[in-house]
Amino acid sequence: MDESTCRLLVRLAQEGQLSSLEEVISSGGSAAVQTVSSKHFGRSGDTLLHYAARRGHLDMVEYLIKQLGVDVEAHNNDYKRPLHEAASMSHQACVSYLLREGATVDSLKKADWTPLMMACTRRNLGVVQELLCRGADPALKNKDGWNSFHIACREGDPLVVRHILVAAPDVWRTASKTRRTALHTAAMHGREEVVQILLERCGYAPDCTDSCGVTPFMDAVRNGHVSVARLLLEKHQASPTAADVLGAQAVHQVAVTGQEEALRFLVLDLNVDVNQRATGVQLTALHYAAKEGHTSTIQTLLELGADLHARDQKGRTALHMACIGQHAAAARTLLQLGLRDSEDACGATAMQHARKPDVVRVFERGLPDPP
Repeated sequence: MDESTCRLLVRLAQEGQLSSLEEVISSGGSAAVQTVSSKHFGRSGDTLLHYAARRGHLDMVEYLIKQLGVDVEAHNNDYKRPLHEAASMSHQACVSYLLREGATVDSLKKADWTPLMMACTRRNLGVVQELLCRGADPALKNKDGWNSFHIACREGDPLVVRHILVAAPDVWRTASKTRRTALHTAAMHGREEVVQILLERCGYAPDCTDSCGVTPFMDAVRNGHVSVARLLLEKHQASPTAADVLGAQAVHQVAVTGQEEALRFLVLDLNVDVNQRATGVQLTALHYAAKEGHTSTIQTLLELGADLHARDQKGRTALHMACIGQHAAAARTLLQLGLRDSEDACGATAMQHARKPDVVRVFERGLPDPP
């Protein structure tokens, strides 16, 4: 079978042009049927059944299985079966048909993803229900330790989350390889309705931590999800001053991500000390914001009472951190606000950390004295 014919067959399968595909195959006789039934196309190694299932062409799927004998369990180069394709694209009729034809409900593709996991990346309760009714196991984990419930909580469909909890009431108890729970995942992605369900129906300990010491509250605020953070405070007694394994609190993590609304929430609403130091390194939120180059966050922190002249355990100011991060705009902003270059505990000035030409120019050009 020449390449142009192969391309034509792939296009017809993708477009669902069944009659045209039948004509092309019929014109090639029995040899064409035998070739098409087992052929893998392109770099992905998809069969025509993969293409048809991915696009949801049920009549094409039926023809390929019944008339051409394409293996319902054929896998491509990523070990994806046609069932993975149909489930990931929310084609419920194709999912049902493939299962009736013998597709393995918990087949694994690369990274150990099941069809149910892929279905949970879409907000389609019908496909999830179909897979669960046919015996899919929501507790199976992929290579990162995520199960279908983690994925559903990330996507945030309350109906899917509730249904999985009904089907497998203890599924929430598992954590990923980095000890992240579904509550961490939902909080990080701002899935407020899902967080509410998890707090009502699951037994997560307040301030449960992942392997880095990060709590769901930290995940919520450092991603700017203030309403989720409030919910965790009110319903789960989360601590706004818990520290991760490096000693950084939420106020430091929020400075890293530049979430200014969350900063105001922590400092003004929760009375968190804006000059709180991360234990060990003694960095303040201003140090973290400067190292990341968040000029607007630097200004916000100063409005909230941050100490412009604070030094860490190595004697470094925020200006040192801005230069270490090679952020010219942040260095310029700090100088304009009145912070002058000075030596740290090892005798190094901030300017000595400047490597990029635009950072060096900030110091070469000089600045007028602040008013």
